[in-house]
Amino acid sequence: MENNNYPLEIRDVEPEMAEILMKYFTGEHTGFVRVGPKGYFLPYMFKYEAFKIYTMEIRPTDVFVVSYPRSGTTWTQELVWMVANDTDYETANKMPQFKRYTFLELSMFSSVDNSLNPIKVEDIAKLPAPRFIKSHLPLSLLPPKLLDTTKVVYVARDPRDVVVSFFHHNKLMRFISEDAELKPYWNYFIKSEVLWTPYFSHVLEAWEKRSHPNMLFLFYEELSKDMPAAILRVAKFLGKEVTSEQVAKLNEHLDFKNFKKNKTVNLEEFQESGIFTKGPGFVRKGKVGGWRDDFDEEMTEQAEKWIAENLRGTDFRFPNF
Repeated sequence: MENNNYPLEIRDVEPEMAEILMKYFTGEHTGFVRVGPKGYFLPYMFKYEAFKIYTMEIRPTDVFVVSYPRSGTTWTQELVWMVANDTDYETANKMPQFKRYTFLELSMFSSVDNSLNPIKVEDIAKLPAPRFIKSHLPLSLLPPKLLDTTKVVYVARDPRDVVVSFFHHNKLMRFISEDAELKPYWNYFIKSEVLWTPYFSHVLEAWEKRSHPNMLFLFYEELSKDMPAAILRVAKFLGKEVTSEQVAKLNEHLDFKNFKKNKTVNLEEFQESGIFTKGPGFVRKGKVGGWRDDFDEEMTEQAEKWIAENLRGTDFRFPNF
């Protein structure tokens, strides 16, 4: 049931627009809402989960990994979990990552398969400590005392790479048709009509909190360029000691060639069972700047203008490697 005590406005997307969007985003059957002053674009069912998420009890032992989708979330989750759990390869190699982490807002999807472990928000309170929680919600939609209570690792990625990866991910998850084309998806993305957008509002909320002692802000591009340095940053953030041998072994574990083959993170069984499509897997290419292979000249020019407009007046910049 929708709770009237939720402090942010939740507005239904107009029926005509929702109908147009659901013809493209065929995996959503209930419609869409916009939330808060920034108008975050979410499934209609979020209105029934919003208050429960906003008021959930946060524990000092929790660890959150937060991102806009396809920003290196799975990679970062594995990095954080391994460091926090003293590089416990035995557990990591037998327990799927989606069972080591709770996906906070997964229950807002009406069509999600039960095998993906869509725990109800109210049941998260029953989980034993430490809880590892993943969310794609922006900080403003998460519990307001989150950062003052526990550790949050946020990861960001060039939105051009994000949109290509999210497009293929949506195909994999049957959220859009297998014959859908990237260009319409890109146009929906920059108009903030793709889930969890607006993208830059999402990222900038976290960037503004990057100096908070409980916030670690990472870039996908940094993970790709120098994973050992990222391992050391995460270890310091979590108060963990790691040896040079542990760093070297974990770097090998997280090397993208190995990570892509890791069955505990790539969800191959869901492709084999038909829940996902047979296309590119859950963990795709991992290439920095791979968007250049998919964008045409018009999209490239649009992206440059869109990025410049959204970063004007901010000190946020993506790493240039």
